[in-house]
Amino acid sequence: MSVITFVNNSTEETGKTMSLVAIATQMAIENNNRILIISTTNKEDKINNCYFEDKQVKKIRLGIFGENRTTIDTESGIEGIAKIVRANKLTPETITNYTKVVFKDRLEIILGAEQKKHTDKELEEKEVNEEYIDLVNIARMHYDKVFVDLDFNITEDVRNTIIRNSDLVILNTNQNPKNIKRIKEAKQNNELLQSPKTLILIGRYDKFSKYNSKNVSRYLEEKNQVLSIPYNTLFFEAAGEAGVPDLFLNFRKLSDPDDKNTIFMTEVKRASENIIYRLQELQANR
Repeated sequence: MSVITFVNNSTEETGKTMSLVAIATQMAIENNNRILIISTTNKEDKINNCYFEDKQVKKIRLGIFGENRTTIDTESGIEGIAKIVRANKLTPETITNYTKVVFKDRLEIILGAEQKKHTDKELEEKEVNEEYIDLVNIARMHYDKVFVDLDFNITEDVRNTIIRNSDLVILNTNQNPKNIKRIKEAKQNNELLQSPKTLILIGRYDKFSKYNSKNVSRYLEEKNQVLSIPYNTLFFEAAGEAGVPDLFLNFRKLSDPDDKNTIFMTEVKRASENIIYRLQELQANR
């Protein structure tokens, strides 16, 4: 199955996590796929806020046609997974015991580690680091698509390994001309940026900017138009209120092509379709 990793091209805000959430949620609703989102952050977990009102260990199954709640007594998230990895007992089937469920049999989440304070930074990084590699490799056996929200808080060698093992890499940028120029310069000698397994995505996108997707595509000499996820007020409000699942289900009813929410969903759908098509293309060329 496919691993799709979202990375930033700089430490600036690009909307990477929100873009991943939008695409993964849309795919889970519209496609008959089983999707897992893996968060690697040890900061405030934005993904948790998108889907869940609290951090209690609850399985909340929001099926397409209703809701079913169960409670489990296991430690959820990467910290629970890490203990199983170290014991060499992680299997594809046991991963779901440590996820939080958004849509039953459609979308599950593994949250990042809770932020801990240590005097020894190296010790802090070792708590949950290499375990992500095993998790990603095993998760791909059980899920149709594994989305990895890759942050800078895990070590560089682990990040590079996850990127190398990914089927597709989504390089996220904003519309800052300096960041776009940085991509242009890096493409000259960066194998990843030259690789067909890399797609470029502009997050928090403003179509009225001079640096719109068509102009950026032309400047970067991209054969296909770069992807974009527009800024959408309702989406970003829902992301802080555990309202993303309901929002995307409601957005399915949109019919006015000029509605700003329809435009948002059109771009999310375009990004999803491009990801699926590129994965199929890469698989056919193997």
